[in-house]
Amino acid sequence: MSELDAIIIETQDDPNCAVIWLHGLGADGNDFVPIVEQLQLSSDYAIRFIFPNAPIRPITINQGYPMPGWYDVSSTSIVDQEDEAGIKESSAILKELCDEQVSLGIDSSRIVLAGFSQGGAIALHCGCRYPKPLAGIMALSTYMPLLDSLADEVDENITEVPIFMAHGRQDEVVSYEHGKQSMEKLDALNIEVQWHEYDMGHSVCEEEINHIRHWLTDVL
Repeated sequence: MSELDAIIIETQDDPNCAVIWLHGLGADGNDFVPIVEQLQLSSDYAIRFIFPNAPIRPITINQGYPMPGWYDVSSTSIVDQEDEAGIKESSAILKELCDEQVSLGIDSSRIVLAGFSQGGAIALHCGCRYPKPLAGIMALSTYMPLLDSLADEVDENITEVPIFMAHGRQDEVVSYEHGKQSMEKLDALNIEVQWHEYDMGHSVCEEEINHIRHWLTDVL
């Protein structure tokens, strides 16, 4: 197992697919555990849900106070002064978690990378560079970090990987514009994104959960 703690929920014995779901800044793996029941997925699916806990690190925008975070944030404009080292380090951790599921017998094409806010940023960063086909990438209330290096680093498999992006039009943490700009950049690289937007802030709504259920049912 990776050095990160993670909460693991298996919907049946002998899962044949996995969803690795990363939480946002300051939260922990428990944050999205309730989603497993809320999704009401068919009992036909044998899914291993993995909710890793981010490392504790000092967060500049929070006066350097240590909290769970996938990378540091030093400005209210999240795309300024990006923590490249932290983003790449967490992206490598997520790749390790994927590789681990493959070693446990789950094909990469049966793995979904998912995340909210910072967690979604890492899911996008890692997923677009992962060297094997994935079942999909789900990025909620987030953006693509290190956008300028994407075109040079993207893996050739990514054009076949379904991507689900969802954002609140009134998001006060990760602006709607940053999310939309990331989607448009992916689109410009011929990477297809299923885009959803909602009248909400930096959160998840019931309509979105319904859309996630349908998308997960399709990709798995």
